[in-house]
Amino acid sequence: MLRRVIIVMAGALALLLGGHGLLPDLNGFTPVLESLLPWLGLGVPILLVGALVSRSGKAALAVLLLPGLVWAVMFGPDLLRTAPGGPSDLFVATLNVGVVNNNSGRAVRAVAKDRDLFAAQELTPGGPAARELDQIFPYKAQVSTIGLWSRHPIVEQRRVDIGLAWTRALRAVVKTPKGKLTVYVMHLASARPGATAKRDDTLDHARRLIDRDPSEHLLLLGDLNTATTDRKRSDLVPPLLDAQQEAGGGFGFTWPSSFPITRPDHILYRGLTATSAGVEEAAGSDHRAAVATLRLK
Repeated sequence: MLRRVIIVMAGALALLLGGHGLLPDLNGFTPVLESLLPWLGLGVPILLVGALVSRSGKAALAVLLLPGLVWAVMFGPDLLRTAPGGPSDLFVATLNVGVVNNNSGRAVRAVAKDRDLFAAQELTPGGPAARELDQIFPYKAQVSTIGLWSRHPIVEQRRVDIGLAWTRALRAVVKTPKGKLTVYVMHLASARPGATAKRDDTLDHARRLIDRDPSEHLLLLGDLNTATTDRKRSDLVPPLLDAQQEAGGGFGFTWPSSFPITRPDHILYRGLTATSAGVEEAAGSDHRAAVATLRLK
C-alpha cells in the first residue's frame, strides 16, 4: 500500500508541476499556489524517503525521475543562470519599505547606496525613509505612499490610475546621460487565497498603461504582488522582460524578508538590457529589495 501511495503521489506531483497552467482559477487559490510553485520540489526528497522506507526500487526510481525531472526542467535554468555582465548605464533598486518599519531610514540608506534610481512603496509621507532618500538623491517624484528617487533629472512626472481607491502608481521621465527613460513605480493590490480579483484588476490597468506608452526605453519598478510563477504575471511578461529572469542567479525571492518564499517585487523593462540582478536585505522591512544593473539599448 505504501509503495502504491508513493507512486501515485509522485505522478500527481509531476502533473501538478508540469500542468499547473491547466488548473482552473479555483476562486483565486491556484494563482497563490503558483506563487509557491518552486517549493513543491521539496516533495521529491520527502517521497524518496518514503520510497526507501518501503524498500521499493521502482517507487524510488519514479520519485527521482518523474517529478524530479519536471522540476529540473522548469527551474534548473534559474539556478544555473549567471549574469551576462558587460557595461551598465543604470543601477536600480525597488523596495517595499514597510509601513510600520521604524528602521525604514536605515533600510533605504543601505539599499540606495550607489544606485541611480530607487523606487519605494509603503512610504509614510515625510517619514524617515522619505527624508533619508531626499538626502541621498537630488531628484524625486512622489505620490502618496510611493516614490521614485533619481541621480538624474526627472523632467516629467504624473500620477497614474491602476484601479485603486487611492493613488499607488506614478509615471516619470528621467533624463539619463544615454537618453530619456520612462519609469513606472507601482504598488498593486494584494493577492490572497480567494481574494485575487482586485490584484488582477490592477494588473489589467498596468498592462493597458504599458501598451499605450510609446516610450522606447521603459522601466517598471515596484511591489506587483504577483510572483514570477503566478499565471497572471503573463499579463506583463511579455511584453516586458524580467531583470531577475534575464540576469539574476536563483529565484530572487523577496518576501517575507526573514525567510523569503516568493517574489512579489519586480524590475521589468523594455528597450534595455539587464546585465545583473539580485536581492538585498533591508533593515526592518518585511520585504527584501530587488536590485539590477541595466544598459540602455
